[in-house]
Amino acid sequence: MSRLYITSKKPKQIAQDRELKANDREYNQKFEYPKNFIKTSKYNVLTFLPVNLFEQFQRIANAYFLFLLVLQLVPQVSSLSWTTTVIPLLLVLIITAVKDAIDDYVSYFYMYSFLLAFSTGVYFILFCRLEREKWMHVQVGDIIKLQNNQFVTADVLLLTSSEPHGLVYIETAELDGETNLKVKQALTVTSVMGEDIHALAAFDGDIKCEIPNNKLDKFVGTLTYQGNKYPLNVEKLLLRGCVLRNTEWCFGLVIFAGPETKLMQNSGLPTFKRTSIDRLMNVLVLWIFGFLAIMCTFLAFGNAFWQHNIGYYFQTFLPWQSYISNSSFSGFLVFWSYVIILNTVVPISLYVSVEIIRLGNSFYIDWDRKMYYPKKDFPAKARTTTLNEELGQIKYIFSDKTGTLTQNIMAFNKCTINGYLKTILSSPQKTPKLDFSFNPMADSNFVFYDKSLVEAVNTKKHEVHEFFRLLSLCNTVMPDEKQQGKLVYQAQSPDEGALVTAARNFGFVLKSRTPETITIIEMGKPTVYKMLAILDFDNIRKRMSVIVRSPAGKLHLYCKGADTVLIYNFVINMFKIYQFYIQEFAGIGLRTLLLASKELNERAFNSWQKRHLEASTSVQNREEKLQLLYEEIERDLHLIGGTAVEDKLQRGVPLTIEKLSEANIKIWVLTGDKLETAVNIGYACNLLQDEMNEVFIIEADTPDACRVVIITLLQFLKNGILFSNKLDNMYLIVPSIGICSRKKLKLDFLTIACSCEAVICCRVTPLQKAHVVELVKKHTKAITLAIGDGANDVSMIKAANIGVGVSGQEGMQAVLSSDFAFAQFRYLQRLLLVHGRWSYIRMCNFLRYFFYKNFTFTLVHFWYGFFCGFSAQTVYDEWFITLYNLVYTALPILAMSLFNQDVNDYWSLAYPQLYEPGQLDLFFNKLEFVKCVIHGIYSSLVLFYIPYGALYETVRDDGKTTSDYQSFALIAQTCLLLTVTMEIAIDTVYWTAFNHLFIWGSLVVYFAISFTMYSNGLFAIIPGAFSFIGAARNILNQPHVWLTIFLTTVLCSLPTIILRCIAIETKPTFSDKRKKIVLPKRKSQPIRRVSARRSGYAFSHQRGFGALITTGLNMRPQALRSPTFRSSAGIKTEKSSG
Repeated sequence: MSRLYITSKKPKQIAQDRELKANDREYNQKFEYPKNFIKTSKYNVLTFLPVNLFEQFQRIANAYFLFLLVLQLVPQVSSLSWTTTVIPLLLVLIITAVKDAIDDYVSYFYMYSFLLAFSTGVYFILFCRLEREKWMHVQVGDIIKLQNNQFVTADVLLLTSSEPHGLVYIETAELDGETNLKVKQALTVTSVMGEDIHALAAFDGDIKCEIPNNKLDKFVGTLTYQGNKYPLNVEKLLLRGCVLRNTEWCFGLVIFAGPETKLMQNSGLPTFKRTSIDRLMNVLVLWIFGFLAIMCTFLAFGNAFWQHNIGYYFQTFLPWQSYISNSSFSGFLVFWSYVIILNTVVPISLYVSVEIIRLGNSFYIDWDRKMYYPKKDFPAKARTTTLNEELGQIKYIFSDKTGTLTQNIMAFNKCTINGYLKTILSSPQKTPKLDFSFNPMADSNFVFYDKSLVEAVNTKKHEVHEFFRLLSLCNTVMPDEKQQGKLVYQAQSPDEGALVTAARNFGFVLKSRTPETITIIEMGKPTVYKMLAILDFDNIRKRMSVIVRSPAGKLHLYCKGADTVLIYNFVINMFKIYQFYIQEFAGIGLRTLLLASKELNERAFNSWQKRHLEASTSVQNREEKLQLLYEEIERDLHLIGGTAVEDKLQRGVPLTIEKLSEANIKIWVLTGDKLETAVNIGYACNLLQDEMNEVFIIEADTPDACRVVIITLLQFLKNGILFSNKLDNMYLIVPSIGICSRKKLKLDFLTIACSCEAVICCRVTPLQKAHVVELVKKHTKAITLAIGDGANDVSMIKAANIGVGVSGQEGMQAVLSSDFAFAQFRYLQRLLLVHGRWSYIRMCNFLRYFFYKNFTFTLVHFWYGFFCGFSAQTVYDEWFITLYNLVYTALPILAMSLFNQDVNDYWSLAYPQLYEPGQLDLFFNKLEFVKCVIHGIYSSLVLFYIPYGALYETVRDDGKTTSDYQSFALIAQTCLLLTVTMEIAIDTVYWTAFNHLFIWGSLVVYFAISFTMYSNGLFAIIPGAFSFIGAARNILNQPHVWLTIFLTTVLCSLPTIILRCIAIETKPTFSDKRKKIVLPKRKSQPIRRVSARRSGYAFSHQRGFGALITTGLNMRPQALRSPTFRSSAGIKTEKSSG
């Protein structure tokens, strides 16, 4: 935190700006800026145990079982050994602690290894000499030296470098995942110091800048040096996390250190996302606590009643140490005793088991080779392990267009110049590509086919030269010429790179730039322009401009931007002609820009430049002041032309959208592109269909006009529902979502949008994308997924229930902010329809079985209470109680939850309708939970009363009685384990070797442990711990005992089997129907020898395309061309010709 230093007579106050002075530690220490020491690990050797235990006992479940453990230490309350609670609790704590320790150590080791590899120390200037020091001792205001390939571990203001004009090249992979090199440039006033240590040591500049924040792409400050002020921005700042590349050395001034660096400011806790099943489990656990309290209260009243009316007469026969004459107090004690005995109804291992299952299903995503993209060597990655089952419940998908649905590899395709010349991309099959050999600096990868544009350039038409001159000047591309004639452009966006490359090939080559100049090779002649100002691009302005002085001394402003923005900045010169061309370009899915310029008056510019310098050196409200100045000078522009850049669809996008739509997932495309471009991309990717019934386009300029349109649409929907009962294949297109900003309009818009099959929102800003996602998520309660590839999609990705990042051309910011990541949009269908669906079904099966087995296990104690005077005695052996959840039933349920498949991946993709039950929460909900409880109550009744009745007054073959407690306990627990094992066997559809091993192996382990623990040997060693001596040996050799076990198990399993069969026959699910499909077997043909001519014929063709062509069904309807968008009512509805 930055602090303003004040004398000791006044308290320190938090400042709005940060002040520091170069090479003056004494001055800077007054502000108490932190040193460059950062601790990334959470624990150390001494604090791990107490801190981790404190964190774990913040969880209610762990605290609850700790409370039970304390209760079990009270002799008057506990009827169970404390080991039955402490062993499961310790195991849960140990597993979690080991996981936390590994995670923390991996984080520490990664950071330590990274720093060790890239930065063994740093040189900083002290008393006119370079001193070597550890990074942790660097302070704010120090001037440090960085060397090539060195890791930057503080936020540093670039002062000078080994490269010309104070340039440095950095890699920001640790910040945003982008591997392409970026260029930073020092101020000219500091870059002239070079490597002069004395000049750098004498540098005493004052910095005033913003306080520490987490905005990686923004920095505002001023440098005051020798009486002059110089503006500072993020282009002058080297951030912690970047690596110096291709630069021998550079010097920089430390601005932020340690926890105040922008990287560390971004390292806070990520947005916490919880699944719908997590929220449901929390509710159900509260229900279980309530159910437990009711049971314990009932049994406590039963004990009090029994004590008052009957218990007094049994004090002679029962071995009570001290008889409690007060029945109410006895009931109070029994209440807590039953809380201990029935605690297993609250599952201690539930959350640990859930995390293990989620982790395993996450590995399946990471290991899926069918989602691996070899071109980028990028596999699918589950970046979180807590949201897997949510992938099987998605109802809405919000997708970016550029780079997500399209390739984001831009190619200059068409242009219009001066309103007359419009280039046309001829068919490559008929027209040879242009030969640019006349231009020695042309890019060999650039492809174009229309000769007329080359001829226009060669004839030196002024408007054509001005067009390409603008493209080569109005940009922020950094040319890099490492070898003579080998130019490499470092572009901020693929669009800009494509436009500059086009200008390069047509004879206007961006050769080099300095902070003050830009050199263009114009038709072979070097021309140097003086760069006076760059009016930078942002998502709100949607345009950029440069102001340059030509060699002739004239001032020019060149501007490029969106037509919707520049329309208000033009002198009306042929705008309608340009608008026609731009709409035509957009109509075939191309990305368009308009180009404009004007000549500036010298006196007016000087006045503007003075105010611009003042605004650019302002620390407060700099952006707002600059925006006003930009608006002022970008007026009365003259159109030069327009460009169209092609961005092709990714492979597999149409099929993916088709499959997801069949899965009843609604897809919304949120794009910043114009309406016509978005509509045609919508057709190309099958989002919009030829057979759609209605297309609604909300086109309005003001919120009031939008309200009229929405009310009319709502009335249309109401009438349609009343008269036709349903409205299918409706689609909504919103040219500008910003007009629906009022609260009432938002809800009405949502009503309309959610009634449509697909929605396309155009001209959407990044913040508006997040608002749309939040609107749908909040008011529909549906599970949402957002997918994008760029930094402008990060807010949308974080707002959705599930965020998916696509590794595209715009860097890795979307991936780094996502929950799941892969390289191509087409992998989304496999992520949802296969992995998401499997994860959801496995989790639901796990929860149903988990609650069933715990209720069945626990409620047997409840029925036993009626036969033991409600004295809080247990049915089972204490060792069985301890091992039931930890050993006997843990692995079988994990095997089912990790390997089970109702259908394989082929059928999951072939029949997307299988996905719908997850959207409706059909596999696990509150009703399913109640069914589990009822099933558990029934099974517990059978498990108690059948063995009880079978053993009542029975004897062995040798005449000895078997109706004793130990025999009953052994038979009851054996029946229980066989019953829950049969239940999981019935639920298992896909059997693997692990399923067989874990399920049947658990029974083998049970019998092995039983015979061992109930043996004479262990009893002789520890008599008090193993009191069931000889029980297994004496009981399990009786035929009637096995008959009892068999009948009990069958009676418990029979209802499940019967109900499953009835459901399959009367109300089969889509999955059940698919399982009944039997592929016809190919009949074997008799082998016979024929004398026939052999043929190698193979023709890759399919039947039916002839009919499509002759009927015209394969032709795209021209219904959605821009002229049809106009309507006096503001609503556009069209009947499909199909």
